[in-house]
Amino acid sequence: MITIKEITSKGDLTTFVKFPFGLYKNSPYYVPSIIKEEIDVMNPEKNPVFKNAVAKYFLAYKGTTIVGRIAAIINWIEVKEQKKPKVRFGWFDVIDDIEVTRALLDKVAEFGAQHSLSYMEGPVGFSNMDKAGILIKGFEELNTMITWYNYPYYSQHLEQLGFEQAATWVEYKIKVPKETKEKVIKFSKVIKERYQLQLLKFKKSKEILQYADDMFELLNKTYSSLQTFVPIQQYQIDMYKKKYLPYLNPEYITCIADKTGKLIAFSIVMPSFSRALKKMNGKVYPLRFLHILKAQRRNDTAAFYLIGVDPEYQNKGVTALIFKEMNEAFLRNGIEMVETNPELVENKAIQALWNDYEHEQHKMRRTFRKDI
Repeated sequence: MITIKEITSKGDLTTFVKFPFGLYKNSPYYVPSIIKEEIDVMNPEKNPVFKNAVAKYFLAYKGTTIVGRIAAIINWIEVKEQKKPKVRFGWFDVIDDIEVTRALLDKVAEFGAQHSLSYMEGPVGFSNMDKAGILIKGFEELNTMITWYNYPYYSQHLEQLGFEQAATWVEYKIKVPKETKEKVIKFSKVIKERYQLQLLKFKKSKEILQYADDMFELLNKTYSSLQTFVPIQQYQIDMYKKKYLPYLNPEYITCIADKTGKLIAFSIVMPSFSRALKKMNGKVYPLRFLHILKAQRRNDTAAFYLIGVDPEYQNKGVTALIFKEMNEAFLRNGIEMVETNPELVENKAIQALWNDYEHEQHKMRRTFRKDI
């Protein structure tokens, strides 16, 4: 018999967050999240996203054994301002039993129906800045700190339950050239002079903070036409600055300004923290955080997290400046491979950026939707 229990206490929330640790304990590819960070994300007193969102969390039991979890989320900006009558589901993990999956998703549908919503979609987080998508290719690859890992049967369960494909993302591995290509050097010089652009250099992570709001404004402009887009709110920006600043290596941050000093493009790359997070196993005791510090300084793999270009400068070659600076930083620091963040499959402009480099599409993930 399957029983679904709604989370009502902090202790239950901790249990909810820790469930995947047991489910994937034998997987060499699962990279766990930091337990405290996950709990804070789901806590209305800690996460300002709840100013415009509501969520419920459920655990599935067989007897006294936990066999699955799911979060049901409503983003009111999406529902009221963007007119999408959608209930989201995320933090979806389950044993290979379709009846457990059915029981969990029924709770999401029930929550959506209570608020007169028309369909559900997931797995996603609270907004488009959170993790999204069930892995459907790349099961023998480590997930990054901004993606979920799952077993192959997840998508099979959803399809058998009548869910349809929604958004699809692709991820790439890009081999770092042994030297910066001459044509990139020449072209970036031409673009820089033509548009009177300037590169902004940083020595400390804190120096980046003064441009953080401008970066997120560029993200809103860059991705506003994509299907999953929900405008990033200022309270979210403030949270992300606090959450990710400790992970930033200023040498990997490229910012470009126009002649007036206005930010017109940026990219954020981080050393890969997948192996470090796996060693930490969800905990941040001082000695465990040393794995992060080591990964920041000694690493042969980087993760390409964000890129934003002002629409006024798109298709004008500005990305050549970004790639030149990144490649030179990679060569100085021994980076041999870069992994991209998930890119919507229809975002051909971003994917075209990798054409001049040796690359491989090694992962794919997808959300699924179903009418309530």
